[in-house]
Amino acid sequence: WQRVLQLFSTMEHSSVEFTTDTFNVAMSACEKYGKSEKALQLFRKLTQREVQSSTAAFNTAISACKEGGKWEKALQIFRAMTQSKVDLDMITLSAAISACEEGGKREEILQLCSSVVHRFSALHPVPARRKKK
Repeated sequence: WQRVLQLFSTMEHSSVEFTTDTFNVAMSACEKYGKSEKALQLFRKLTQREVQSSTAAFNTAISACKEGGKWEKALQIFRAMTQSKVDLDMITLSAAISACEEGGKREEILQLCSSVVHRFSALHPVPARRKKK
């Protein structure tokens, strides 16, 4: 993770254009080695720059919150994601639920599930059934 951050820092001082993949690689390295605060710092940089966020970037940030015991921050990132144009996936929900579970927040888990069901049903309405003749 340290080597990745050194490379990231070198890139910041050059004219290299950052992409969401650049951030994802650095964030993932930090998250995997238990450096959740570093991963979250990178996520903040990503959101402050004019770089298009991705589902993977949000997922990594939420996972880093779980590893760092920051369930409230995980929910904040989850809510920001639901308000953005970035799609949620099962990894998103699983990471957010895991972060809340680590914090012993069962009510928040139920709220997460409810909001995802609501969002999904709004995007993919179930057609009404026809009555049989």
